Amino acid sequence: STIEPMDRTDKLLGRGGLRYQVRAIGLLLGLALGTSLLGQANPASQFVGMWKLVELKGERPTTGSANAAADLPSGTIIYDANGHVAVQILYKQGRPKFAKGPSAGTQEEKASAFDSYTAYWGTYSVDAKAGTVTHHIEGALNPSNAGKDNLRYYEIKGNRLTLTNPDDGKGGFKDRKDTSRQLVWEKVGK
Repeated sequence: STIEPMDRTDKLLGRGGLRYQVRAIGLLLGLALGTSLLGQANPASQFVGMWKLVELKGERPTTGSANAAADLPSGTIIYDANGHVAVQILYKQGRPKFAKGPSAGTQEEKASAFDSYTAYWGTYSVDAKAGTVTHHIEGALNPSNAGKDNLRYYEIKGNRLTLTNPDDGKGGFKDRKDTSRQLVWEKVGK
């Protein structure tokens, strides 16, 4: 039997140790790069989490009205990793309570509450090339919105998500440069 000379690396790592260590490092780098690219390959992953409304700009395309700064709109939007979305927006803070209790609002009180709040849920899809996210509404406070698709231009910078409403109020869409209604959301937590 012959004894093969061991080089310095083999003495430190054992025969074949360097080879296995290089493979392990390559595997770890591949996993890290793959995880990083996965986020880029799946743009929807940038949306996942809870966001709070921090700013609302411009006029509603459907009504042509804008929220006054004193209204202090607030809300949340939640995107999950399975493609679900839930949105709630209170357009005006300090709404009066129903005079006779939560279940006994007058027609005027109910109409006022309805007009100052929106909520819906469903699924979402992202078209990174077009820079759009579409909320496919399954159920909504306003029954007319169920089954509708809400297309929005999006921009994500740091922990801020800006959704721009391209509706022209006539059933069509404006180019991004021609839109004015923006909802600015800030990510909650990590």
